Amino acid sequence: MKEKKKMSLLAKQSAAGWVFLTPATILIAIMAFWPMVQAFIMSLQTGSSANLQWNDPIFNNYTRMFSDKVFMTSVGNTFLYLIIQVPIMLVLAILLAQLLNNQHLRFKGFFRTCVFLPCATALVSYALIFKSLFATDGLINAILVNLGILEQNYNFLGHPTSAKAVIILALIWRWTGYNMVFYLAGLQNIEYSVYEAAKIDGANGWQTFWRITVPLLRPTIVMTFIMSINGTLQLFDESVNLTNGGPSNSTITMSHYIYNNTFGTGGVSNFGYATAMCFFVFILVAILAFINMKVGDTRD
Repeated sequence: MKEKKKMSLLAKQSAAGWVFLTPATILIAIMAFWPMVQAFIMSLQTGSSANLQWNDPIFNNYTRMFSDKVFMTSVGNTFLYLIIQVPIMLVLAILLAQLLNNQHLRFKGFFRTCVFLPCATALVSYALIFKSLFATDGLINAILVNLGILEQNYNFLGHPTSAKAVIILALIWRWTGYNMVFYLAGLQNIEYSVYEAAKIDGANGWQTFWRITVPLLRPTIVMTFIMSINGTLQLFDESVNLTNGGPSNSTITMSHYIYNNTFGTGGVSNFGYATAMCFFVFILVAILAFINMKVGDTRD
């Protein structure tokens, strides 16, 4: 009798769980998964929105990407930003979080706010600020010329290498404080007694950082890596507002090129091809996120 009552209670709990889950599941299916299915179907088609036709061969949009020089350039640019900017940004974020987590530091709230403030700046606004700073007649050129580092004003945004460097600097400035907040939250969950015990055992600051802080922050580090990779692979605002992809598409990103194809910047829109490129980005994000989770998984 007791077993029947127990089973009945478990069945009721299970039924209640499904009652709460079903509306959210239906909404996610309608609002997320069904559009993904429609997008995949569109990626197999070609033509404008009013005249979409099936590709012949069916996967022509996907094979076309690898022979598209501008798209491959955008892939290379995006991965360059990813490889250089993300590690520098996350290392700076960890170091700043460690510094601003010091119990004896005065005015911690002020310093934390200052580091986080760039993240609160609108994407378009900060891109335009960097564009004006690095303009030929901008503040950076004026400082470098007055210091004697440059003989004459340099067109930072007109040369491929320097334009990419400006985009990387802008990304580091904008997102370091954002990631610092996550690390700061993780550090505050670490008992201070752990550091005191390490100090008693004779560990110096560097050893404490590598042997205690980094291992205990590993889940947070993995999370910020995944978010940063996801954000960088979808980089758009900086490419559009800082350099407009130039000079000669040398700084264009994948999302920027997808936008150009979607809305016909060159005069002709191709939703099918743009959607195929979107799925390519989605696959890249999924693969890199999976690798990060596997590397960061400490469970036996």
